[in-house]
Amino acid sequence: MSYGRCFTAWRAAAGSHWDDYVRHRFVQGMADGTLPRQGFLNYLVQDYRFLIHFSRAWGLGIVKADTLEEMRACAATVDALINLEMPLHIRICGAEGITPEALEAAEEAPQNLAYTRYVLESGFSGDFLDLLAALAPCVLGYGEIGARLAQEAAPDTPYREWIDTYAGADFQRACHEAGALIDRAVAARLGDAPEALPRWQALERRFATATRLEVAFWGLGLA
Repeated sequence: MSYGRCFTAWRAAAGSHWDDYVRHRFVQGMADGTLPRQGFLNYLVQDYRFLIHFSRAWGLGIVKADTLEEMRACAATVDALINLEMPLHIRICGAEGITPEALEAAEEAPQNLAYTRYVLESGFSGDFLDLLAALAPCVLGYGEIGARLAQEAAPDTPYREWIDTYAGADFQRACHEAGALIDRAVAARLGDAPEALPRWQALERRFATATRLEVAFWGLGLA
C-alpha cells in the first residue's frame, strides 16, 4: 500500500520497525480472530484517549501550516478522527457496557502518554514537517493494516467492524489525502530532491520513533 512518495521512503527507512508495527501479534490476532476480547477492549479504551490527543496534534497542524490548503487538509483529518474513528470506539465499547463517560475518564497508560506527548512535542518544538513525520505512522499505518486485513482476515473474525472501518473508502481517502499533504509540504519546503538533505534524515528518524511507539501501543492489548 502506498500513500505517496515520502511515506514510501520513510516506511522503508524504518526497516524492521515497520513490520513489527503492521504485522504485530495484536494485528494478526484480529485477522485470525484469536485476539482475546478483553485485550481488544483494553486497547480500544486507550486508543480512544489516544485519539483525543491525536486530534489535538492534527489541530496543531493548522497552526503550523503555511497555506490555507495545508490548513484545510489538517482540518479534514481532524474531522475523520473525531467523526469516523472515535464513533467506532464508542459503538464497540458501548455494546460491551463501556460508556462514553468511562472512555473519557480512563487513565492513560504509560505507553499512551509516551506516544501522544512525543507527537505533540514534535509539533510544539519543531515545524510543520516535524509534526507530519510524527503523525504519519498512525494514520497511514492503520490504512495499510486495514487494507491488508480486508483481504487476508478470516471471514468469521469478530473484529470485522474494526477492519472494515480502516479498509473503508472514507478512511482510505483520508490516508491518500494525508500522504499527498506530506508530499506537497516536503516539496514546498525542501524542494524536489529532499533525500539529499540532512533534514530528510531527521524526518526519517521522527517517523521511525513514532513507529516504535506504535509497536509499544499494540502491547496494551496483550497485557
